[in-house]
Amino acid sequence: MPEPTLRLFADIRELIEAARQRVAHVVNAELALLYWHIGHRINTDVLEGKRGGYGQEVVKSLAGELTLHYGKGWGERQLWYCMRFAEVFEDETIVNTLCSQFTWSHLRILIFMANPLKRAFCAEMCRLEKWSVRQMRERVQSMLYECTAIS
Repeated sequence: MPEPTLRLFADIRELIEAARQRVAHVVNAELALLYWHIGHRINTDVLEGKRGGYGQEVVKSLAGELTLHYGKGWGERQLWYCMRFAEVFEDETIVNTLCSQFTWSHLRILIFMANPLKRAFCAEMCRLEKWSVRQMRERVQSMLYECTAIS
């Protein structure tokens, strides 16, 4: 292939790859926001903040219907993740920001941190240092927050 054609190919390839990355980012953000809305709806409209046997039955039944219509990605575990997400991050404005900055896998790590200060610290460090999910998990397990707080 002649040199000008090779450069043109390389430029077009970069455009395609950049567009793919932007689309993937938008799709991930929209999915995470969908998960929050689902969790929020279950928490407020169905369970009214209650747990226990009734809540488990609602989630189990809902998961069965969703799985039937949308596939195995909508099982009970996913619904509990959605509910936890909406419980931990109640403000939709904050959720919109989080969804634009993190993947669902990052968010799932954050939602199981009991300490809100640790959660905020890890989210900010992840955002600033652009941690992968693996890096985030390693930093949390290495007790980075606790070590930083001590020093």
